[in-house]
Amino acid sequence: MAMKSYKARGIVLNTVKYGDSSLVAHLLTDRFGRQSYMIQGVRSSRGHGSKMALFQPMFALEFEGLESPKMEMHRMREIRNGILLSSIPYDVRKSTIALFMAEVLYRLVGESEPNAELFDFVWGSVGALDTLERGTANFHLWFLANISSYLGFSPGNAYRPGDLFDLGEGLFTSGPSVSGRAMSPECAELLAELLRCDVGALGELGLNRRRRVEMLNSLVEYYTVHLDSIRRVQSIKILQEVF
Repeated sequence: MAMKSYKARGIVLNTVKYGDSSLVAHLLTDRFGRQSYMIQGVRSSRGHGSKMALFQPMFALEFEGLESPKMEMHRMREIRNGILLSSIPYDVRKSTIALFMAEVLYRLVGESEPNAELFDFVWGSVGALDTLERGTANFHLWFLANISSYLGFSPGNAYRPGDLFDLGEGLFTSGPSVSGRAMSPECAELLAELLRCDVGALGELGLNRRRRVEMLNSLVEYYTVHLDSIRRVQSIKILQEVF
């Protein structure tokens, strides 16, 4: 049976070397959700270096995909940048955040049906991070807070001044935590700010390093209640050191 081709967009999440010159790339795609691709010859020394450069964490690609019942994995051809990145590859802080975003998505999003809203949010987040001028140090908090809604466990009610945030119930509350696990009032207030904050206004949050680390730890604990695979995201430790 002949191979079937299709046009798609994808975000690079993870790559693994395969043989002497190939790699397996895991992408979040608009057509198939998370999908694995065999990229042949990309690591050879015969002029394919530019293609290898496209497969970095959170790089946005447009490509022609190939599938066949005879192939275990899809293939790619006519690969090009979907978003021409001007700062992520060259800014250490932004590339560190991109690595974190890619690892979160790789660990938390299984191979399943496509999720158009999740894909559009992630694609837009890549562009937003690349063009962001102020507030880069807060971007990973914004991303982790806001992507929860696309993964099925966003906060279920509105914040009121002085509330805690019950991690198990996923609710802001003025009383004791029902589940026994809660964000502090300070982190609950910041969570509410992150959820309503436009990404371009992240520089106005005015957080110091201690508060960022505290908030990241609180968000990771919240995710752990719902998706324990967050604990396998190794780049969290890097973020705690850099930001």
